Amino acid sequence: MKQNFIALVITCLTLFSCSGTPQEYFAQAVLNCNLLYGFAGYELKRDLAIPSERLVDEKTMKMVPVLRVQVVKEKVATVEANFAKLKNLTVTDDTKEMLAAATALYEYVLPVYKTEYKQLAALYDNGAAPEKIAATEKMITDKYEAAFLELYNAAGKAGKAYAARHDIKVVDVNPLPTGK
Repeated sequence: MKQNFIALVITCLTLFSCSGTPQEYFAQAVLNCNLLYGFAGYELKRDLAIPSERLVDEKTMKMVPVLRVQVVKEKVATVEANFAKLKNLTVTDDTKEMLAAATALYEYVLPVYKTEYKQLAALYDNGAAPEKIAATEKMITDKYEAAFLELYNAAGKAGKAYAARHDIKVVDVNPLPTGK
């Protein structure tokens, strides 16, 4: 009897740790996709063109630019961490469409971050000719932007349907940058 009770408690803890609230599912599957916003578009190009800086000396307040390769590396780490959380969510009939759409989006962008964006960052860091940088940016946009927007919108659509079924308020935003 005691063993059955312990097994029941362990089973319940496992089930509850694997399943979250609808809001948690929505946040992990859909809201985290917003961190991919700007992929193959204006925003990420801007982030690489204008490097961030980091403080190297508190006394003198000396700042140095962050290498673009590091910017991309950090972006990849964030995307991989969010993707890992997404993959740990339990697939149910209710969550299947939303999780599949978000998974497809992550699977699409990760290889591009790891290859083309890493190469673009290296061009910036190595002082490549502006024409070469512009050509690489254009190639990334031309090759990936349309499919990204399709996958991004599919994840949003599936998420909105899920949100509607669970009375989660969703604010609509346009995925196209205004500076385009």
